[in-house]
Amino acid sequence: MNGECKLDYREADITHAERMKEEANVHFSAKRYADAIDYYSKAIAMCESSSTKPHNFAAYYANRSFAHSKTEAYGYALADATKAIQLDPKYLKGYYRRATAYMSLGKFKEALKDYEVVVKALPSDKDAKGKYTECNKLVKRLAFEKAISVEDTKSVSEQIDIESMNIENDYSGPCLNDGKVTLEFMKELIKTYREQGKLHKRHAYKILLDVKKYLEKQPTLVHINIKSDEKFTVCGDIHGQYYDLLNIFELNGLPSDTNPYLFNGDFVDRGSFSVECIFTLFGFKLLFPDKFFMSRGNHESVTMNRMYGFEGEVKSKYSVEMANLFTEVYNWLPLAHCINRRVLVMHGGLFSKDNVTLKDIENIYRNRQPPEEGLMCDMLWSDPQDAPGRSPSKRGVGVQFGPDVTKTFVELNNLDYIIRSHEVKANGYEEAHDSKCITVFSAPNYCDTMGNKGAFITLEGHCLKPKFTTYTAVPHPPVKPLMYANSLVNLFC
Repeated sequence: MNGECKLDYREADITHAERMKEEANVHFSAKRYADAIDYYSKAIAMCESSSTKPHNFAAYYANRSFAHSKTEAYGYALADATKAIQLDPKYLKGYYRRATAYMSLGKFKEALKDYEVVVKALPSDKDAKGKYTECNKLVKRLAFEKAISVEDTKSVSEQIDIESMNIENDYSGPCLNDGKVTLEFMKELIKTYREQGKLHKRHAYKILLDVKKYLEKQPTLVHINIKSDEKFTVCGDIHGQYYDLLNIFELNGLPSDTNPYLFNGDFVDRGSFSVECIFTLFGFKLLFPDKFFMSRGNHESVTMNRMYGFEGEVKSKYSVEMANLFTEVYNWLPLAHCINRRVLVMHGGLFSKDNVTLKDIENIYRNRQPPEEGLMCDMLWSDPQDAPGRSPSKRGVGVQFGPDVTKTFVELNNLDYIIRSHEVKANGYEEAHDSKCITVFSAPNYCDTMGNKGAFITLEGHCLKPKFTTYTAVPHPPVKPLMYANSLVNLFC
C-alpha cells in the first residue's frame, strides 16, 4: 500500500511538472521569456527531485535552452541543450538548440557538427538541410577568407582614395564643409536619415577616416571631467534603433559643448538602421570631440556584425570595403571612461579576477578583435549577479560578478560606483549591488519584441548622483529588425 501511495505521489509530481512545462510554453509563445524560463526551471526542479522522470524530460531542457537564447543568455542555452542531448542522444531538438547557441556565440564549426547530426537523421527535412547548408557556407567562407589573407598588407584605410569619389549632380544630401563636420551638416544629416535618405559615400568615408585618426590617439581608458554645474548624459545600447536615438535627442537635447554625452557601446546590430546610428554618432564625435564620447561594446566586433546585421547592412548600403573599414575603426574605440575619477563606465562589467586597477585598464591593448578571455573580454561581456562571488557567464563569454566583487573593485579604485549597459531591463535601467552597479539600456522595445522601456542617465558634476529618464519606443519605417542579419539568424530567431 505504501509503495502504491509513493508511486501515485511520483506520478502526481510528473503530472504537475508537465503542467508547469505547458504553462512555460504559453509564456514563451507570448514572448514572456523570463516567465517561461522560470516555469521551465520549476518543472525541471520538480522532475530532478523525483526518482522517476517523464519520458520527454529532454524536452524540458531543450525548451528552456531556446528561451535562454531569446534572452541572449547563450551560455545557459548551450548548457541546457547539452543536458538535453545527454538525457536523450536521439532527441534532435537538443542538437538544434545547441547549434543555435553555438551560432550565437560565433562558434560556427561546432554548430555545423550539430546540424550535421540532424541532417543525417532527417535527410529529407528541408528545414534541417537549409540550416546545415547555410552554416556550411559560412564555415567555408571563413576558411577561404583566412586562407587568402596575407599579413603585412595595407589596411583598408590606407587604400581608400576619397578624391576619386565624385559627388553626382543629383545628390541632395548633406555635404561636409571643406571636409569638416559642422552643426548644419549634422542637422541636415539627421533630417536626411529621418526621411530614409543616404549620405554620399565620399562623405561617409571621410567621416570614418577622420574618426579613426582621432581614436588612434585616445587612451584605452578616457578620463572625463565634468564641471560642478554641468550636466552629463550617459546612454546605453542603441542597437541600430535610429528613431529611438533621435527621440533621446528630442527629450534631452542635441549634443553640444554644453550638453555632453557618452554612448556606452552596442551602437549597431539587430536594428536595421545601424548605418544611420553610427554615422550620426561619429558625426557628433567629430563635431564635439571633447564633449561627446563613445565606448566599445561587444557588438563592435567582426563576429557579432557578421551574424546580427551590421556587416550586411553596410554592404547593402555601401560596400564590402566600408564594412572592413568599420572593423578598423571599432578596434580603436576606448574600452572605458572615468568621470571625475569617481564613476567608471564600460559596456559589460567587472572582472574574473580580483585586484584589477584603473591602471590595468589603461594598459589593455585594444586594437584587435575582442579575445575570449581576459580583461578586455570581461569589460565587453560580463554581467552582474545577485549572489556573492563569481559564476560562469550566462552568455558563455565573460563572467558574472556579485555585489562583493563590485564593492571590492570600487573601494580599491576609490570610485563611487560603476555604470554599465549590455542587458535589456524592463524599465531601461537597474540599480544593483547597493546602487554601486548601475545598468542603463537605451533601446526601447528591443528588436520590436521585448516591450521594455529605454533609459538614459544624467549626472551633475557637483554630486554625480544619477537621475534616470525613461521612455517608450517611437514608430519607425516598416523595416524589420535583423533585416540584414545572416540568414541563419533569421532561421533560428
